[in-house]
Amino acid sequence: MKYTYKLFTICFALLTISACTNLDEILVGDTTSQFNGEEPSFGNFDGGGAGPSDLLNSAFNALRSSGSANHGGYWSVQSVSSDEMAITQKGGDWYDGGIWLDMHRHTFTSTNDPLNGAWGQQYDAIGACNTTIANGGLDANQMAQVKALRAFFYYRLLDMYGRVKILTEAGGNPAQSTRVQLFNFVESELLASLGVANVSLVMDLTTSPLGTANDPYRINQFAALGLLSKLYLNAEVYTGNAMNEEAEIAAGYVIDNGGYTLCDTGCSEPNEGRRPAVSSDPENLEGYAAVFAPNNQNNPEIIWSIAYDNVEGGGMNFAQMSLHYASQFTWNLADQPWNGYSALEEFYNSYDAADKRKTANFIIGKQLDYAGSAIVDYAESSELELEYTASINELEPNASREGGARLGKFSSRQGQRSEMDNDFPIIRLGDLYLVRAEARARATGDWSLAATDVNTIRARAGLSAMGSVTADSFLAERGREMFMEVTRRQDLIRFGKWTNSWWEKSTSGAHTTVFPIPQAQIDGSGGTLTQNPGY
Repeated sequence: MKYTYKLFTICFALLTISACTNLDEILVGDTTSQFNGEEPSFGNFDGGGAGPSDLLNSAFNALRSSGSANHGGYWSVQSVSSDEMAITQKGGDWYDGGIWLDMHRHTFTSTNDPLNGAWGQQYDAIGACNTTIANGGLDANQMAQVKALRAFFYYRLLDMYGRVKILTEAGGNPAQSTRVQLFNFVESELLASLGVANVSLVMDLTTSPLGTANDPYRINQFAALGLLSKLYLNAEVYTGNAMNEEAEIAAGYVIDNGGYTLCDTGCSEPNEGRRPAVSSDPENLEGYAAVFAPNNQNNPEIIWSIAYDNVEGGGMNFAQMSLHYASQFTWNLADQPWNGYSALEEFYNSYDAADKRKTANFIIGKQLDYAGSAIVDYAESSELELEYTASINELEPNASREGGARLGKFSSRQGQRSEMDNDFPIIRLGDLYLVRAEARARATGDWSLAATDVNTIRARAGLSAMGSVTADSFLAERGREMFMEVTRRQDLIRFGKWTNSWWEKSTSGAHTTVFPIPQAQIDGSGGTLTQNPGY
């Protein structure tokens, strides 16, 4: 057997809360050696760059710095609090004062640092939007875009915290809004950008300042309608009043008029992560897998996305966040991964074996290097070969270093830096099929009406059509499609499952459907921010 050997010293003592998961520590004695073949070399790679350059640059660049696809803020708190994944404590590694254990168990408090980070990330982005508006020089289209973008960041705050201050200019200090007021603000900004008073079957978008050109890094009419459809789908949670008909109309309009297509058979990109010596690595990523590839910038399914680039547009770190240290050899990563996030066994096992999304979304089993050799983890006392297992022995205090399927949906490329090149979809067609299906079922009280759109998505995954659809089977199907796309927390709340128990989590209180207002923000508000009930 050929082996790739990895010797390393693991961070063994928590010196500060961020000691291991800020991940800027030096691993003393970190040495690598390969005993077979020549060192691989990689050709030029086009990840699409960091998007267009115009007056809206600083505002849209804030999407990358708002915690959208990296560790410690928005993406992390949305995902780790759901039943998709966890950050397990591996001895002293990843303990971080228990903040991620609390996030998983819904025992988070107002002093949880990532919740404060997520809050600050959104307000920093809102500040960038307000500055862009204040600087002037925007035409009607640009003004509509930046206001819709600002509405998107407020949509995140609406979903997470409910009651916030609506700042539309620098230096303001408005009163704390109610959740209904914040919902109304987000809705009104999006409707204004579309040039309509409401969403209806007879709405006329010809006077909208937003255009219809397909630019995934800017907001067109279809991106705004897609965001509205998601806002309306959750309206009953946010306001107590359902708006499912509006959600169905908005999603349906994009599906029927946007010109976007599901990335299915024949929609492919070269597999930039391929190891020539590993026969199971395909030459091309096709269909669902291509939507999230490192070279996904021109994917026909993506309506609005965040432009990431390893040189000009950093901020996506999924491979670093999830992979075991020694998986550096699989993709010849420039930096050693951090061995943090892993999928929960029950969520992983919810996929049918034939589901193409299972292969695309997860990394599991014995791991091989670029030359096809087994990777060895010398710190593992029983089995030296690195093997990701679906099961995780425990959440804390000594979780397996190889436990849990790893997050592979946003796939890696050979020679990848710590900053990835995959663009992150905010609005994509596959999601809107499921929004329309659910909204139609909720509006009529008949889940069988969701079957057509659900089965369109299942067909792309290589699965047979569902003969019948229930609320529970729909939620499971939506979870399988939308893994890692920060919708699961919303979905669990909307379906009444958020407070349920799951692996290493007991039943949680109803108040946890919104996060606590960060105590640091309350303390700095001079008494103008108050805490959410239950905290």
